[in-house]
Amino acid sequence: MPAEQEVEPKAGGVAAVERAFAILHAFRAGDTSLNLSELAFRTGMYKSTILRTMTSLIREHCIVRLDDGTYQLGSMLLHWGGLYQAALRLDDHVPAILRRLVQETGEGASFFTRENNLRVCLFRIDSPKSVRDHIRTGDLLPLDKGAAGKVLSSFDRALTPPANFPEHPLIATVGEREPDIGAIAAPVFGPAGSLRGAIAISGPAARFSLETIPEMSQAVLKAASDLTRRLGGDPTIFETALASLHVTTTGLSAPSATTA
Repeated sequence: MPAEQEVEPKAGGVAAVERAFAILHAFRAGDTSLNLSELAFRTGMYKSTILRTMTSLIREHCIVRLDDGTYQLGSMLLHWGGLYQAALRLDDHVPAILRRLVQETGEGASFFTRENNLRVCLFRIDSPKSVRDHIRTGDLLPLDKGAAGKVLSSFDRALTPPANFPEHPLIATVGEREPDIGAIAAPVFGPAGSLRGAIAISGPAARFSLETIPEMSQAVLKAASDLTRRLGGDPTIFETALASLHVTTTGLSAPSATTA
């Protein structure tokens, strides 16, 4: 076990609050409960400090002490999560992410959700370029064509079992929905892996080449990760994809090799 050390408050922070957050952050997916030794190991805090902080966390129902002496996250966290979800509106988060995506890629950015066997554009920010893909808020487009449609059908639990979800959360298509249009899309998740929609960029196919797609894909993955985090989802899948970028493309051929 590493040498124990007290958690130092970040600049402008309060030490007691930082310690409480350190304890809450120690719990990970799959943990049912943690004992004092495991909490000390994960937080780097003295056991005596953890016990003092636990008194407040237990009193406020953020932590529950079980009969076997281990600790579990408390009901107050679920209460706060419910308040957050009730106050959460896509309008507060999606447009800002789309504007940033347009600035970074120069292409139009959209957010789609599934409507039966179609997809509907809920939010749209146009490209500043004169030649662009003309999509409008409220447009209904095919679910089986285009990057966003493929993302929605591939990651929707009502259509595809989770075991069959694509390994990589990014799809690029060129000339599939329309001959001269290219697009890159990624899913956006909410709590418990629920699919909230697909975020996408689209534009003239000539601007979606094997040379430009990787950089634009990074921007789309970062946007999907950020929006997923804001909507209460787990962004891990996007962080993994960014670390080893892999793009699934449809309708794009690699240039033939040349020899000297």
